[in-house]
Amino acid sequence: MCNDVPYIPEKTSKRGRRPSQAKTTEQAIRVDRWVKQQREESWVKVTLRDGEKGKLTVEILQGLICYWDRKTCQAKQWHLLVRRELGSSSDIKYSLSNAPEQTSLVRLAHMQGQRYWIERAFQDGKSHCGLDHYQVRGWQGWHHHVALVMMAMLFMLKEKLLHEDDVPLLSCNDIEILLTHFLPRLDLSDTEVIAQMEKRHRKRQTAIESQRRKQLISPPG
Repeated sequence: MCNDVPYIPEKTSKRGRRPSQAKTTEQAIRVDRWVKQQREESWVKVTLRDGEKGKLTVEILQGLICYWDRKTCQAKQWHLLVRRELGSSSDIKYSLSNAPEQTSLVRLAHMQGQRYWIERAFQDGKSHCGLDHYQVRGWQGWHHHVALVMMAMLFMLKEKLLHEDDVPLLSCNDIEILLTHFLPRLDLSDTEVIAQMEKRHRKRQTAIESQRRKQLISPPG
């Protein structure tokens, strides 16, 4: 636990102003220096998710630290999470978490990895639902636009979950193409548009299996 309480030092001279900036008795250390002080055995391999290029496995370093933002009256205990890609000592990400002290390293690693899904949601929203295609001057119009985009994304998510078993690779791009075909225009027959989607899925599935075979031959790390 962090017992360090920042204090305002007493004035030691008759000259000058009385000190007003709080100080701490603990010696501060840069995060990158702290990482270099840790043993290599302290890094733990964690698999975050399955991707089209195989399993995403990273190395995680975790520690409990005392963090003081110079605004509060006492330092607080946080989790410091350091993540690096396998085989790379330069691609390092740092995160702070106020999760309970007993939270496991694996749980913290997966929480940090949720940023991928957030960025993916924004990417799908911009690419397929017009999230960034607004021309408004006020907050009300912007809220209306974003609300419609969220409804469109919710529809796509429900369709992906509904067809998860029979069409596991169904994407927002697929749904957009299917809607373009079935709703306003019929440039292709039903059989042709389904055949095109299945062709795309076969290519993606082949790429996924190829990456998995490579991992079996030469596992990461």
